[in-house]
Amino acid sequence: MVEPGIHFLDARGPDGVRLYAIGDVHGRLDLLAAMHGQIEAEIARDLVADWRIIHLGDYVDRGPDSKGVIDFLIEARERDQRNMMLAGNHDLGFLDFLETPDPEGLFIRFGGIQTAQSYGVTINNGSGIWFGKAESAMRKGHQALLAAVPQSHIDFLRSLPFSVTSGDFFFCHAGIRPGIALEKQNIQDLIWIRDVFHDHTGLLQKIVVHGHTPVPEAEVMANRVNVDTLAWQSGKLTALVVDGADKRILEMSIKEP
Repeated sequence: MVEPGIHFLDARGPDGVRLYAIGDVHGRLDLLAAMHGQIEAEIARDLVADWRIIHLGDYVDRGPDSKGVIDFLIEARERDQRNMMLAGNHDLGFLDFLETPDPEGLFIRFGGIQTAQSYGVTINNGSGIWFGKAESAMRKGHQALLAAVPQSHIDFLRSLPFSVTSGDFFFCHAGIRPGIALEKQNIQDLIWIRDVFHDHTGLLQKIVVHGHTPVPEAEVMANRVNVDTLAWQSGKLTALVVDGADKRILEMSIKEP
């Protein structure tokens, strides 16, 4: 039995806890570090008693410093467990490539070349190379990347949960399948779903806070909030802030030189 829905305007965070939910980072360490700096300044300024910073996945690919982003997140979580990280499809795609290199997989086709470069590894995606040499180049790059990625990074990516609930909010990478209870959601939907979720206008058990599908500005709907503002390309990282009944959008921008 699915519970009655709640409207964004009526939704509340847990009493005494401020929530920050940060959208897709995709290798933009500069934006992530700046966002954390702003959040830390707010927490100190407002004398916030308790807080959670929830990262919604897709830490790697496309942007210039995936390795630096993972280093930053590992350190943040070790320093304070209130820094929370969820899994995104690109994070799992990275693990998939390390296990089995696929020239047609997500990693190679959608930004993994840049991830490898952040570890000091060049992987040729086979463009302009006849078949036999492309396969050999892929294997060589894969072995080099395996040697370059610290075990701590692999362990971190494997440890990531797929969702977290706090107050009237449900946080995940991509969204949920409407009509199915939150606790019964399929993992593939949590990290991949788009149209079926986006097109649903009815209220849900919780307000779903997600990324995965880029939008020019944070998208605040009656039943969901999308905070993926294409940080790797736009230079704008976005977060939803929830403090009791108060909700607002926090943006961090760094213009490309």
